[in-house]
Amino acid sequence: MFEIHMGVPEMEEFWNALTEKVSSGKASKSEVKLCNLIGKAMVLLANDPRHPGLQSHEIEVLTARYGTKVWCSYLQNNTPAAGRIFWSYGPDKGDITIVAIEPHPNDSKSNAYKKITLSLMQAKKE
Repeated sequence: MFEIHMGVPEMEEFWNALTEKVSSGKASKSEVKLCNLIGKAMVLLANDPRHPGLQSHEIEVLTARYGTKVWCSYLQNNTPAAGRIFWSYGPDKGDITIVAIEPHPNDSKSNAYKKITLSLMQAKKE
């Protein structure tokens, strides 16, 4: 099993704000749905990053930019602008860090992945 972390600062801030809204009852229906989709994806990633439902695959353009392999997994499918979760192994062995959550970029467009902002990994444990 993997331990899931949120990238810093963007993903950590996003996730904390979203879960706070949901737990306080102030979230919209779409925010509750997104929180549930992310939660389900995190459980699947923690148990098996190669789970067929995630359809995980490396995004080489982001790997080159980030300096470590960046993977993309499905949050949803067959939906306009279906959500994708971008992640990397690390910072330590047995860890996965979520570095972005975005709508599926249009792969056929040149430079489609340039718009994606990737969070940083937390520092390694000593």
